[in-house]
Amino acid sequence: MKKVFELENLDCAHCAAKMEEKIGKIEGVMSVNVNFVMQKLTIEAEENNFDEVMKKAVKACKKVEPGCRIKI
Repeated sequence: MKKVFELENLDCAHCAAKMEEKIGKIEGVMSVNVNFVMQKLTIEAEENNFDEVMKKAVKACKKVEPGCRIKI
C-alpha cells in the first residue's frame, strides 16, 4: 500500500533526509520519500501492517524534528 501525507512545520532539508533514513529502517516499509520542498511524505508499506508502520513513522519524525507533524 502506498500513501502520500502532507507534512507541517518541516524546517530543513537535512531533517527531511534524516526522517527518510529513519522511516526507511522501520520493519515493513518498502519505500519512503520525504520531499522537503513539497512538504510531503510518500510511504509504501505492507497493507496488513500499515497502521503500525505509520505510528512508528510519526515517532521517528518527532525525534528528528519535534515540531513536525504528519497530517494523517
